Amino acid sequence: MVEDERTIAESVAARLRVEGFAVEIAGDGPTAVARFRACQPDLVVLDVMLPGFDGLEVCRRIQADRPVPVLMLTARDDETDLLVGLAVGADDYLTKPFSMRELAARVHVLLRRVERAAAAAPAALTVGDVEINQAERRVWRDGVEVRLTPTEFDLLVHLAGRPRAVLPRERLLADVWGWADGSGTRTVDSHVKALRRKLGADLIRTVHGVGYALEVQP
Repeated sequence: MVEDERTIAESVAARLRVEGFAVEIAGDGPTAVARFRACQPDLVVLDVMLPGFDGLEVCRRIQADRPVPVLMLTARDDETDLLVGLAVGADDYLTKPFSMRELAARVHVLLRRVERAAAAAPAALTVGDVEINQAERRVWRDGVEVRLTPTEFDLLVHLAGRPRAVLPRERLLADVWGWADGSGTRTVDSHVKALRRKLGADLIRTVHGVGYALEVQP
């Protein structure tokens, strides 16, 4: 739990401990990165505004070390902030003020999704020049390994499992994120942009007004 407001950090930590989690707290950017490397957590709850350096830089650094689910907290519903957060590796976000019940639910959903994907994963999936090792959660394109965040990986696997099929944003939200409504379509768009940036702009086709399809490359 990375949050410089001690009251919020302790409240969130207390709720997550009730839910059965072991929780470590960091109050600034440098401490967060150091604690992450020392503790190797399964998930990070990360505030955007931090002393030292901000949550976006924390997210960049920890995702460069080891892909891990990140739930970003932001003080305002600013689309630019949210999109930047998703672009640097956040998997989900909550806008302050938020309910502890919702935060705990989002944490459970993120962890269940990663666990479910790992349990159901076949050894390998190849679509064109993209190779996906689902057991190890690693991806190569044209023989070059590409580092993806947990949600980027899950989205790619979902698209790769249905090559050329156009999947609506609402269905992707339900199947990949576990969201029952379509209010987070910009989340899908941001993760697609991240996949294009890392794997190539030609990999995923946009069908305007509908959704996305994975193009099979020769």
